[in-house]
Amino acid sequence: MIVRQILLSTRLGKLVNNCLNYVQFKLYPPTCVLCNTSGHSDLDICPACVDSLARINSPCPSCGMPLEASEHSHCGSCLQLPPPFQSTHSPFYYEPPLVKLVTDFKFNNQLKMARVFAGLLRKTLADRDKPDCIIPVPLHRRRLQERGYNQSLEIARLLGKTLGIPVDYRLCQRTRHTPPQTGLDAKQRRRNMKNAFGLTAKCHYRHVAILDDVITTGNTVSELAGLLRKNGVEKVEVWSVARAVPD
Repeated sequence: MIVRQILLSTRLGKLVNNCLNYVQFKLYPPTCVLCNTSGHSDLDICPACVDSLARINSPCPSCGMPLEASEHSHCGSCLQLPPPFQSTHSPFYYEPPLVKLVTDFKFNNQLKMARVFAGLLRKTLADRDKPDCIIPVPLHRRRLQERGYNQSLEIARLLGKTLGIPVDYRLCQRTRHTPPQTGLDAKQRRRNMKNAFGLTAKCHYRHVAILDDVITTGNTVSELAGLLRKNGVEKVEVWSVARAVPD
């Protein structure tokens, strides 16, 4: 890994890396994670299965919650109490078949899903101003030891590489080991995430994008965004693959 990073800093290294990527592509061509047919381009998901994912066509510009097609403003919640982030980019509803892909990624060591999710996000982030960096939502060290990886960081690494945006996974840390949000109501989720994050250094960014796999109530990203805003960040975006919608 260290040797490869050194090589990448040179023109020869870039050529070697391109050759390695080509060989990997030929030996392990993209295969759709949903139907096992050939993938499309560099995505491990075929166009037909991409089309089967439910898209959020009229989201609230702030929180990403779906709006009626006739609505052209923010949702009522954001009008009453604007979140600490300015915008949310979350292209898909969190519903089958995406639920299984996310579950396999987070709990069944299916790390190949990171490439799928990064590719899906990349294709929907065109023509946006690039942030100074991407900050993946951090896991507490205990949760990281249990899982072995941070799913948000895995997506961020691939997405940042293709978009040319640095990834800063050291600036923010989870200071409390919080219980899983699953099964908690909205009030419990807010209390669960209160003061759950801290900074490891002074923040010098003006514009950042927080990245998570799925947004449910938005409490996690709100807590992290609020911390960044208090420490001088002027603009915070939230990026996620999917958005859960309350029944």
